[in-house]
Amino acid sequence: MPVLASPAPSALTAEDDLPFSSRGPVSAAVLRHLTEGVDDGHTARAETAVAVTADIERDDDLQLALFALYASSYGAFPALRADLEWDPALIATRRVIETAFEASLRRSVPVPDLPEPTGDAVARALFALTGAEGGPSLSRYLARKATLAQASEFLVQRTIYTLREADPHSWAIPRLSGRAKAALVEIQSDEYGGGRPARVHATLFARAVRGAGLDDTYGAYVDLVPAVTLASLNTMSMFGLNRRLVGAIVGHLAAFEMTSSIPNRLYAEGLRRLGFGDDVCEYFDEHVEADAVHEQIAGRDMAGALAEDRPDLLPDIVFGAAACLVVDDRVGQHMLEAWGRGESSLRPGVAGLPDRDAATTEARA
Repeated sequence: MPVLASPAPSALTAEDDLPFSSRGPVSAAVLRHLTEGVDDGHTARAETAVAVTADIERDDDLQLALFALYASSYGAFPALRADLEWDPALIATRRVIETAFEASLRRSVPVPDLPEPTGDAVARALFALTGAEGGPSLSRYLARKATLAQASEFLVQRTIYTLREADPHSWAIPRLSGRAKAALVEIQSDEYGGGRPARVHATLFARAVRGAGLDDTYGAYVDLVPAVTLASLNTMSMFGLNRRLVGAIVGHLAAFEMTSSIPNRLYAEGLRRLGFGDDVCEYFDEHVEADAVHEQIAGRDMAGALAEDRPDLLPDIVFGAAACLVVDDRVGQHMLEAWGRGESSLRPGVAGLPDRDAATTEARA
């Protein structure tokens, strides 16, 4: 089976052993420090960039820098030195970027009125929030209209999170207790295959990626995706890695599970319409049934229980849920708007995915 080309590095730099390249002065300096241990002033660069950016949520340089800083904690790339995970200068830069990022999200994400801090009230509020009609639907478009090239781009965009599915939310486990913790672990156990390595959801998605003729190496397509896609994962990572935001990561997971079942059914329909088989569609089929169960656990037993036990976290639970919907909707809107213009949703001028229709057709054969 042919594998479509991953983007080649633009030049030989300190980033040589990484599958992606910097996008500006901040990410270049951060990557150099993470790989070589050389600090050439990235904190000051970040402060300047944060002060002048027009929109941090769509800033390629700052979002990539934050992605790399979080990747160090995930252990996502061996080239990022493990002994630098808690380097004070790198943590200072992370705080500069994520403080501005969080402030931007709190300004741009509409948050509904808070419900009473009871399990039933919180669950009802979350179901109402996640059930509200939004704009044009990416899942419906993929089911009915997407071309092979667009389906390939959709999978590429998804690799940034889904090849590490569930990891951002797992940071919350040691920060919870009682009912909320038990509910979160129940959800995450399914995400990690229930003890069966072949059923780990990230593994199922890797199989889908391979089946579509794409590279399932984590990070292979970072260079291709825009800042808005990095911002989606960075939102989860920021909520998960900061203990003070435990309410937000719980709310995020609740909304994530509540909005998964129907879209995944439509994604599977669209991929089958384009001729893909079970090797590609199984990941999406798995989520139709699993997430219909998870949404009940997430709404009542996890988010609702946490609100009852910790009413002080209720504002962040609702904020995290709203942020999940808004940030992920921006990724979908970006793809739909690009395709509506007859353009690629991937970054312009970056090599990768050549002759997508032909290569994907050959991979399915």
